[in-house]
Order: sequence, then C-alpha cells, then structure tokens
Amino acid sequence: VEGEITGLRRQASGHTYFGIKDENGQLSCVLFRGTAVENRALLEDGAQVLLQGGVTLFESRGQYQLIVRKVELQGQGALQVRFEKLKRKLEAEGLFAPGRKRPLPAFPARVGLLTSPSGAAIRDVLHVVQRRNPSLQIVLEPCRVQGESAAAEMAKALQRLNQWSARESEPLDLVLLTRGGGSLEDLWAFNEEVLARAVCGSALPVVSAVGHEIDFLITDFVADIRAATPSVAAELITQDVFASREFLGEAAAQLRRLAKRGVALAKRDLLSLSHRLNRVHPRRALDDSFQRLDNQLEDLNRLAMLGVAARRECLRLARQRLMSLRPTALLARRGEQLGWLRHRLGGVPRRKL
Repeated sequence: VEGEITGLRRQASGHTYFGIKDENGQLSCVLFRGTAVENRALLEDGAQVLLQGGVTLFESRGQYQLIVRKVELQGQGALQVRFEKLKRKLEAEGLFAPGRKRPLPAFPARVGLLTSPSGAAIRDVLHVVQRRNPSLQIVLEPCRVQGESAAAEMAKALQRLNQWSARESEPLDLVLLTRGGGSLEDLWAFNEEVLARAVCGSALPVVSAVGHEIDFLITDFVADIRAATPSVAAELITQDVFASREFLGEAAAQLRRLAKRGVALAKRDLLSLSHRLNRVHPRRALDDSFQRLDNQLEDLNRLAMLGVAARRECLRLARQRLMSLRPTALLARRGEQLGWLRHRLGGVPRRKL
C-alpha cells in the first residue's frame, strides 16, 4: 500500500499507530514493537511510504487495519534514508573526524570557486569579495550543481582545480564549493559519495557552502569548513582590506606615539646615566686625583719655601752672632771701650785742678 502517513502516534508500549491515505481513502495501520523495520524512526506525518503487511479486522471497532511488516520511504523520505545511511558509513570511516580538518589560510590570495556560472551563489560570492577584498583572485571552475551527473562532474572539477593549482607558481589557497538553496532533491548531488570522497581527498582546503543555514549536506560534514550560505562563505575567506587598512593606520599612529615617547624616555634615562657615569668615570677619578696631587705639591712647595726661609733667617742670625764673637770684632769693641775710658780719664785731672 502506498500513500501518505497521517495521525501518527507512538505509544509507551513501543507500538506505532497511524493511518495511510491517498486521494481515494484511508487505511488504519499498526507497526508493532517487535517488527524489525529499519526506518521506524523516520516515520512522521506527511511522509510518503510504501507499506507491506497483512490486513486484519479489528473486531471491537469493526474496521480493517494493516499490520505493517516492511516500510519503504518514498520521495524525500527515501532520500533521507539514503542520507543517513551514507552519513553513518562515512563517519565510521573517519571522513568527518575533526583531526583531519585543516584551518583556512589567514590571508588567502587565490581561491578556486567551484559552482555554476549562472547561479545565484556566484553572484553572492563575487559581491562580497568586491566589497571586502577586490584584490582577491577568483579562479572559477564551472560545473553543474544539480542533476544526476552533477556529483561526478563536481568531483572531477575539484580534481582539476587541485591539479592546476599544483602546477602553478602561485597555487590556490583553498576551494569554495557552493550553490544556492533548493529542495532536498535539488541539493542531492552534494550528498553523493563520489563528491564526498573527492572533497576528502582534496589537497587544498575545501569550504562547503550549500543552500541555506538549515540545510546540512554530506559535503558539509566532510569539508574542512562549513558555511551556512555562499555569502557567509565569502565573508569567511576574505579579509576586509578597508577595515584592515583603517586598523593598520590607527596601529601605525599609536606605534609612532609610543616610539616617540620611548625615545624621549630613553634620552632622559641616557642623560641620567651619563651624569652618573661622569661621577664615577675613571677619567674623572684620575682628574680628581691629579688635582689633589697638585694641591699637595703646592702645599709641599709652600712648606718647603717656608722651611728654607726659616732656615735662612736662622742662619743669618747665627752668622750675625758669630760675626759679633770674632776676635777682631771683639778687639775693636774693646778698643772702642778703652778709647772711651781714656777720654773720660783724660778729662778728670783737669776738673780736679
């Protein structure tokens, strides 16, 4: 029986009750707890399913019901099953491991763009790049991003970008894999194993930006970086050069101010050290010593001169004294005294007479 699930109820007992309907009618269904059904957790109202089982009569209500033995999801439900199955497989192989993810270059100069040349994604990406960093080089590898062969085409395009980059003197810094939004069927190429393995094997870091923020694809889990939208991805891979220039200008001005202040402080410290060094410099000490020596020599000379003068005076006095004690001098003095006495004695008789 094929139709749309309605009125889904999961009981505490583990049994699941629901109805299946189409434009012609509705049939009650029950999926017992012990029935091994792979897609039990994916059952929900509105899901398109193909059921297999047996029809029984629920006598207390007088209605037929289908005892479900097998469930196959149709449409998006089937795609969701394929998605979960591949996701579990690749995760088990380690393709989603954080340890294998590579960081993006801080300042990418050349970026490979893998998308449709006519889609909305390329316009969004180029608009952001032009606004934030017009000098960023974009290397477009056009490819289909929707349809049965789109996954294989994108995988080959990614390989070509890697090979081209390896031959260039200025290789690519990263690859942006992107497309705009759409239904699960529209985006399904990004859930194909062949593309997932190509992304994992890329020598260049890969940014996956597919659909809208609520869309999660296999390439999002395998890529090095997942961006919610093409515009967000463009923001991630570009540096705002205008804001950077303004920041660098302010930083340069601040550095000049700091340098000027540093030079002034250094000059002040150097002058202070120079004064201190002058006080303790060996030449200054020698100059002081020489000056003290000169002063001492002057003192010695002065003392020596005073000593010589004193000795000369003593010598003069001694000589004078010696001269006065010479016999000739003594006889002369005694002669003078005798003459004086004679003179006095010669006048005494006359006065008596």
